[in-house]
Amino acid sequence: MSTVHSISYSLLRHQGMTTIFGNPGSNELPFLRNFPDDFRYILGLHEGVVVGMADGYALASGKPVLVNLHAAAGTGNAMGALTNAWYSHSPLVLTAGQQARPLIGVESMLANVDATQLPKPLVKWSYEPACPGDVPRALSQAIHMASLPARGPVYVSIPYDDWGHDVDADAELLVERDVRSAGAPSDSQLEWFKERLSQAENPVLVLGPEVDACRANHLAVSLAERLSMPAWIAPSAPRCPFPTRHPCFRGVLPASISGVSAKLEGHDLILVIGAPVFRYHQNSPGRYLPAGARLMHLTSDVQEAARCPVGDALVGELEVTLQALLSLLNQSDRKLPEALPVPTPMLDSPGRLAPEVIFDVLNALAPEDTIYVKESTSTVTAFWERVEMRHPGSYYFPASGGLGFGLPAAIGVKLAEPERPVVAVIGDGSANYAISALWSAVQYRLPVIFIILKNDTYGALQWFSRMLDVDDAPGLDIPGMDFCALAKGYGLDAVLADTREAFERALVKGFSADKPLLVEVPTTTIEP
Repeated sequence: MSTVHSISYSLLRHQGMTTIFGNPGSNELPFLRNFPDDFRYILGLHEGVVVGMADGYALASGKPVLVNLHAAAGTGNAMGALTNAWYSHSPLVLTAGQQARPLIGVESMLANVDATQLPKPLVKWSYEPACPGDVPRALSQAIHMASLPARGPVYVSIPYDDWGHDVDADAELLVERDVRSAGAPSDSQLEWFKERLSQAENPVLVLGPEVDACRANHLAVSLAERLSMPAWIAPSAPRCPFPTRHPCFRGVLPASISGVSAKLEGHDLILVIGAPVFRYHQNSPGRYLPAGARLMHLTSDVQEAARCPVGDALVGELEVTLQALLSLLNQSDRKLPEALPVPTPMLDSPGRLAPEVIFDVLNALAPEDTIYVKESTSTVTAFWERVEMRHPGSYYFPASGGLGFGLPAAIGVKLAEPERPVVAVIGDGSANYAISALWSAVQYRLPVIFIILKNDTYGALQWFSRMLDVDDAPGLDIPGMDFCALAKGYGLDAVLADTREAFERALVKGFSADKPLLVEVPTTTIEP
């Protein structure tokens, strides 16, 4: 007879979920017993790193991923990383080992009290099976819940004495089950969108991370060209849904109400696709839209559509809707926008390198299909201006702004996309949130280039302190760190690059290597 353990692994195998990320404790060991040879277990040294790696893997692969956490404490350690997974719509299936059923009620050591409440509100669904026989069905539901639009993390707490229980023959039916979404718009809905677009005299396109997630980038390009629209990236961009040297590309919108309205001034129709409207950051009040403008919103996320403060929305699958919409639209007779000028290369100056120099060198030497995982918040604008990104899945940034994403996510991305070069551009403040991820990169021999931009301060906070008139805030400087020494402690090759030439040599070495490399670069501080 099959057991909860055997059926669960058959279910994961059928769904292609044979890469598991975790940091096991005693409650998780029964699940890991007789670990199948066709599965691989990616170990992280902290649950925040584990979820960060799984997040990167899910974002790059587009597939649900199983994460193995340790009870309440492990879940708590993972919550910071879970904020990014929630806002990036990552289909993570988080499992947490629960204490044996007879010991839960008496709150023994490692019992997860009110387990389903712990990860909320950062999961779509949270559940603890009522009996051992319900575990395979709960896992099946979790996988489908995570994968259906709008995608997102889910959580299942599983008592460790459940895995050895027998299950009846009907449990086998779960293994072959498939659940799909059919979010195609109706003809009348498409006509509604078409009429609004056709009537607009000066429309503008605003694209979000969902476009890149469903690999609809080429459709966004076709739409911009068909209607001769400038194309902006929505504020607080965690992905790159549009090629950055295309004539229609205009950059990333600022993360403030007044800033967005100012940038979109003069447009009578704002078409937002695959983004919330909008992810603001700075408190700079103003009108949501410029005078005379209307907004149309296309998303697969019911919550994003419902909470928008302005505009009309259509909820459906992006790729299908864009394909159908393009088939109805005629070529505009408006002139295509002129491409933005390419920034002049930054010249070297005495002392530390400017981040712009780093990005110019990266742009010149990195292969065109390089994937950038970025977590240097004070250099966002300079990076988008100077680094060309052409292909889908080329850029990942923490979707909620939660630090500790970059180092582990780069590892997960490389595991999912082994044929593409992966470069992690990480600030020195950000790096310390998940520095132990370097150990995993070494152990799995993943040729990722980790670039640490070391300016000895929290650069973005320095900017905010001036903006908020808090110039005397303590705790903004972080001097005295040696990232080359830290890397070598984890077994990682490391290079200090304090000149342009040294950085160029390090990049050439990193791109030709079959193992990870850390490059520490002392830099100046610039504004986001």
